[in-house]
Parts: sequence; structure tokens; C-alpha cells
Amino acid sequence: MLPAILGKPAGPLNILCLGAHCDDLEIGAGGAILRLLAEHPGSQVHWAVFASNPEREAEARASAADFLSAAGSASIEINAFRESFFPHVSAAIKDHFESIKAAVKPDLILTHRTRDLHQDHRTIAELTWNTFRDHLIAEYEIPKYEGDLGQPNLFLPLAQPIARRKIDLIMRHFPSQASRKWFRPETFEALMRLRGIECNAPDGFAEAFYVRKLVI
Repeated sequence: MLPAILGKPAGPLNILCLGAHCDDLEIGAGGAILRLLAEHPGSQVHWAVFASNPEREAEARASAADFLSAAGSASIEINAFRESFFPHVSAAIKDHFESIKAAVKPDLILTHRTRDLHQDHRTIAELTWNTFRDHLIAEYEIPKYEGDLGQPNLFLPLAQPIARRKIDLIMRHFPSQASRKWFRPETFEALMRLRGIECNAPDGFAEAFYVRKLVI
């Protein structure tokens, strides 16, 4: 398999990270974020979460600060749109997307998958494509009860220390989710190992994404 290079080798990137809920970005793309920031010193990141409450916001801000500690600069915004009702408040969320578009010029956008069965995830994905028409968009995946994992076409192998750090940070920063049966280190490791098998990752770990359009 021929690997591709994102941007100039070791050159900084401008990355836009979009997540419906407070732990989505970490679960779906935490490893990719850690790897990209290590490989591209000085990168700028705009991190936007759309649903929260006071407890979850505090968790999300602490988590984002850790995941983005290697960034050249980072802006973190945690919004409070009504969870589970995103399709019904999409106009207000769209307005917020437009304000992000005016402020950020990303080289890469990490967002939810358009075929995700969770209505909040799907709304964020659809608005990403609606708002950013000439950008590289990589859709991440979230393991969950609906069983909607698919066949991704972009793989990002992860060194074992990065995969372990991703899991450790998620478990450390989101204690409010500990009672959920699926919120376990084994869940996050299993998906990274499965995607690692599919792309023959050297350390056996990878995250996978869905890219609709790519110009090289």
C-alpha cells in the first residue's frame, strides 16, 4: 500500500475538529490528532463541540487541553445545543458553522460520518459538507449500540504509545461516562486493533476515516 503525505513534511497544519458531544473527537480521532500534532509542529487547531452541560464541559475542556498540548496554538469552544435534538435545531447550528467558517481556514477537517445513525452525529457531518465545500474532510467513526461501523477508505496507523495515550486520556477525562457499558478501554483498543489489521499497521493500531473526495 502506498502511503500519502498530508501537507508539507513536518510543516504546520490548520486543523478543524468538530464533535457533536464532549468525547466524540477523542474517541473517533484522538489518535490521529496526537500523531498529526507530533509530526507537524506549530499546527493550529480549532476544536468545537456542540452539546454539553456544565459537568461535561469541564471534562471536555480538560481533555482537549491534553490532546492539544503539542499544538502551536489551539482554540477550544464548547457549545450547549440541545443534545439528541440536533436535526430540530439545525438552523441555529448552521449559523454557528458559518461563524466558524469565517474565522478558520483549515487544511483538514475532522468530523462525524455522514452515514452515522446517531442523529446528532449525522447533523454535524451534513453541516460540515454543507459549509465547507472545498476542503479535505475526514469523517471519523464512533463505536456504539447502533452497529453502524462501515468500510473506511483512509487509515492512519498509530504507534503503540500514541494508541495507549489516547485510551488513557479518554478514561482519565470523562468519569461521567464510566457507568456506560461500552465506555471501556477494551472498546477503544478493539477498534484501533481491527483497523490496524486492515491497514497492516506496524504496531497493530490505527484509526480509520471516510474521505469522499481527495485531490493529490
